[in-house]
Amino acid sequence: MEKEERLIKKTRIKKIPEAITEDEFLKIIRAVKKKHHKIAFILGFYGCMRISEIVNLKPENIDRGQRLIRIKQAKGHKDRNIPLPPQATRGLSHIPLKCGIRALEIAFKSYSKKVLGKDSYFHILRHSGATHYLNKKKWSIRQVQQLLGHSKIQTTEIYTHVTPQILIEKMWED
Repeated sequence: MEKEERLIKKTRIKKIPEAITEDEFLKIIRAVKKKHHKIAFILGFYGCMRISEIVNLKPENIDRGQRLIRIKQAKGHKDRNIPLPPQATRGLSHIPLKCGIRALEIAFKSYSKKVLGKDSYFHILRHSGATHYLNKKKWSIRQVQQLLGHSKIQTTEIYTHVTPQILIEKMWED
């Protein structure tokens, strides 16, 4: 019986989180009271950063001169550099954050429910940011792959969503 249960768990298909739009994200940001939550959410969306990367971020990892965030020992024990999102520059004084992973997860879920009426998880910010750069900012899939720190382009493809609105706009282009 144990072997069957393990096999079932292994073969379950993971549900990919839906993305939120930049407008939806900005509605959430406008409702956020605590500045350290606001900068964390901004880094999650515009920096496409994982929650653990945000919580572990230190002031010395931010190079304002080169406009880079140096992420140390991220998933897979990899380091990577990402561009400093312009939207994050005013909130960098709140790094390091004064809260942990679970507190951020609870805060984001609460704001998402209150503002959008959606039961969303913090990781949706990473998906949504990737989708934003690909669809709205017209970044190439390769550029988004570099930002996310994926070694395989197939992983990046999972992170990007084509919204119905994008399809409608493409259909009606001249």
